Amino acid sequence: MIKAEAFYWLVGLIFLALACQMAVDRTNPKRYGSAAFWGLIGAGFLYSTFVADGRAPAEPLGAVVLVLAVLAGFGFTGRGTPRTTSTEERRALARRFGNKLFVPALTTPVVALLCAVGAKHVRLGGRPLLETGSETILGLGIGAVVALAVGMVMLRERRPSVPLQSARSMLEAMGWAMLLPQMLATLGTIFQQSGVGDQVGRLTEALLPDGSRLAAVVVYCVGMFVFTTVMGNAFAAFPVMTAAVGWPVLIGHYHGNPPAVLALGMLAGFCGTLVTPMAANFNTVPAALLELKDPYGPIKAQAPTAGALLACNVVIMALFAF
Repeated sequence: MIKAEAFYWLVGLIFLALACQMAVDRTNPKRYGSAAFWGLIGAGFLYSTFVADGRAPAEPLGAVVLVLAVLAGFGFTGRGTPRTTSTEERRALARRFGNKLFVPALTTPVVALLCAVGAKHVRLGGRPLLETGSETILGLGIGAVVALAVGMVMLRERRPSVPLQSARSMLEAMGWAMLLPQMLATLGTIFQQSGVGDQVGRLTEALLPDGSRLAAVVVYCVGMFVFTTVMGNAFAAFPVMTAAVGWPVLIGHYHGNPPAVLALGMLAGFCGTLVTPMAANFNTVPAALLELKDPYGPIKAQAPTAGALLACNVVIMALFAF
């Protein structure tokens, strides 16, 4: 049986390999900081196995997170020059292969879907081929490996160092912002456990005018928008605002339809995703990968759409969710 830990170990080993490349890259003036940053992340993937098994304490992982924040926050990470293809070579390959270049990229979701839907029914020796409950994450990992093999065969590349150098180029281009969504995703749980949702709920009930369902809808949707903008992740904002307004006020007091209220609330949060630099994977990372002159270009382009969609969500919830 293939376990999810195998996928996490593969990711950790790749991070460690990239960290070693960074450490010896003299074109990066901050190579040691970069190597330490990504090396600690790779080591964290490996160490977490023993934490999950209860064989090691979790406190060192917390210390690693603090070290990562220092390395990124004080500018100890930088960008080198990986030994990969030049711009002219990439353009020549693009003209040669055309749309076939999308084949490796599309291979990953196809294999992931096959694993999630079909592989969970495959059994070897009476045991499932993939760990039960982890078919999707394992499918993603298997799909990435298969896509790498397809790409190397298609491009007739035999050196494994080439994809590693390309991976390092993308990793350094995105930088620490690549980890921001994962860290922010935990923020909602922390807020919920610390009682932020309850306090926001008490404040909202005290300020909302009695009997004003529309005002409650506006508070919920705008609150989802604002909290998402602050935290960078609608999934982090959702438990806070739903515990404060969505469930007790809109559903409990005004008898709103739960699927409609909660779905539209999440959509309102996604509007905040469009206008926050904290949503690194949507806004700042694309700007870095495309090397835009204005790092806030995607946000400026998406802001009008975000405002219009937020207003639409408020109207739709007020008219059709009760």
